[in-house]
Amino acid sequence: MRLIVSFTALLLSVALMQLSSGGVGPLDVLSGTALGFTTAEIGLLGSSHFIGFFIGCWWAPRLMGSIGHSRAFAAFTATGAIGLLAHMLVTDPNAWAVMRIASGICVAGCYTVIEAWIQSKVSNDNRGRMIGVYRSVDISASFFAQMAISVLAPASYVSYNLLAIVCCAALLPLTLTTVRQPETPRAPRLRPALAFTLSPLAAVACIVAGLTSAAFRMVGPIYGQEVGLAAREIGFFLAAFVAGGAFSQWPLGWLADRFDRRYVLIALSAAAIGASAVTVAAATAGTPAVMTASALFGFTTSPPYSVATAHAHDFAVDTERVELSAALMFFFALGAIAAPLTASWLIEAYGPRALFAYIGVGHAALIVYSVVRMSRRSAPTDRTRYVYAPRTTFTVGRLMGRLRER
Repeated sequence: MRLIVSFTALLLSVALMQLSSGGVGPLDVLSGTALGFTTAEIGLLGSSHFIGFFIGCWWAPRLMGSIGHSRAFAAFTATGAIGLLAHMLVTDPNAWAVMRIASGICVAGCYTVIEAWIQSKVSNDNRGRMIGVYRSVDISASFFAQMAISVLAPASYVSYNLLAIVCCAALLPLTLTTVRQPETPRAPRLRPALAFTLSPLAAVACIVAGLTSAAFRMVGPIYGQEVGLAAREIGFFLAAFVAGGAFSQWPLGWLADRFDRRYVLIALSAAAIGASAVTVAAATAGTPAVMTASALFGFTTSPPYSVATAHAHDFAVDTERVELSAALMFFFALGAIAAPLTASWLIEAYGPRALFAYIGVGHAALIVYSVVRMSRRSAPTDRTRYVYAPRTTFTVGRLMGRLRER
């Protein structure tokens, strides 16, 4: 309990940041629709967010090294708040895309600071407990962030102002804490080739995971609108996806530690294709069926990233783990950048069902590639523990630390 209390300020900042950043995505979709943006223009906003996320992941460790944790956090928070407040000043999709880049930079930068701060304070004795609490706070805040659109009016300055206030409020716990600011860790080198050298399958699986997650969370509200869900129901639709992903981690982790992880990836992709079909079929079966299908979709599509990273770390040595985690996050970001814009184009051309057809094709390709890789190399005999891998920053591998010890 003392450990949790000592990190209260950091955890509260995490919760507030997630509430703010998690709410802007679906709000932008509903607002863009109300303002007459095309489906492709709305998809551009989601892709822009992940462009900013990539920039923030790369830049944040370097800025922290120059000005310290607290100042860097303040700078990133201000960037996000400016992006939110500017929304209703200029109602142009290209301008909003720039604003979403700012929000992506804010999210990645703030999470980098918080994770570096937590890493400096944990020990090997309490690391597992602290990371468990951190992940619980993050997932819970993400769940409630999706629900925010049920009370936020689309295309309203008040709505964006409220999210900006929550973003600014995230400054208070961290900047007012009496906990001493830690030393700045060395920024990890970004070596994408390392992931492909150790496990090409893991790199491809991370791209597919980014494609799936970003397409659903950034473009999913368009699908919800097309199948007749109200704004409040779209919030539940997205929250069900988050909840399904959270509940999947324990059973899938158990399977990934006991069976060949490539078989687990193949099974998950097959299940994701089935869940995509179920979600499309549930569109005409009533709201409860749509919500249940969303939870099932989250259950099947959230674990592949963690399974893929566990598989990659099976081939790594301890000195490679931080840079490998950053490389895998890089591939996730590539998929996440491309997915919203591509999915929105397909929806515009072929209708809302194209979103899940797109995701299904991605997972079908992953199944084929997994089978090809299994014919080239046998599974490692000495394996690491499965660890739920947060998709937050390039530096998260340092925070996970010894949790992957063999």
